[in-house]
Amino acid sequence: MAPRIAATAAEAVANIHDGATVMIGGFGNAGQPMELIDALLDCGASNLTVVNNNAGQADAGLALLIKERRVSKVICSFPRQSDSWHFDEAYRAGELELELVPQGNLAERIRAAGAGIGGFFTPTGYGTMLAEGKETRMIDGRGYVLETPIHAEFALIKALRADTLGNLVYRKTARNFGPIMATAAKQSIVQVDEIVAPGSLDPENVITPGIFIDTLVTIGDTNS
Repeated sequence: MAPRIAATAAEAVANIHDGATVMIGGFGNAGQPMELIDALLDCGASNLTVVNNNAGQADAGLALLIKERRVSKVICSFPRQSDSWHFDEAYRAGELELELVPQGNLAERIRAAGAGIGGFFTPTGYGTMLAEGKETRMIDGRGYVLETPIHAEFALIKALRADTLGNLVYRKTARNFGPIMATAAKQSIVQVDEIVAPGSLDPENVITPGIFIDTLVTIGDTNS
């Protein structure tokens, strides 16, 4: 079934509810769906669990969600940097929970959810605080930690172009987490620069098949 094509970003995110787990694509600002995040701010959803590589930068995108105290928990690999002041303030005030996940584990936990994998063993984090409370075992003389999939109700993704069937093409490194988040969420909402007719995209360039996409919205040229 073809995805719904929303008229506005606000319409695209209207179903995101209080307490939802939301994956947000992007590696820093690269590929971060800023317009969808702004619309999520306006829609009023709160008590969100957000899965992202970072925890927001400066005064835009995910950082604004945190500033407005719409986020109760962040699952990420890189929460602190020179301009993560909104995360720092909320976390130090005890108003925001953090689950710190090594970057490779984060990507694989998301991918595992989309692939239907119940869990996997990784040496990353073994013998550290990140392994506390988790199952461990020795494999070929090396310590491993059991990591579980990260599922979400919604994924907010930025792509360069889509056809009306939902097939996605990304722009360079803006691709990052988008493809795996699209498979791991129950509903994937995608902002694109343009939507074209089926057959207009080179199949060799399609990264995310339309079967994983639920909603599309055209934002315009945002250097995706």
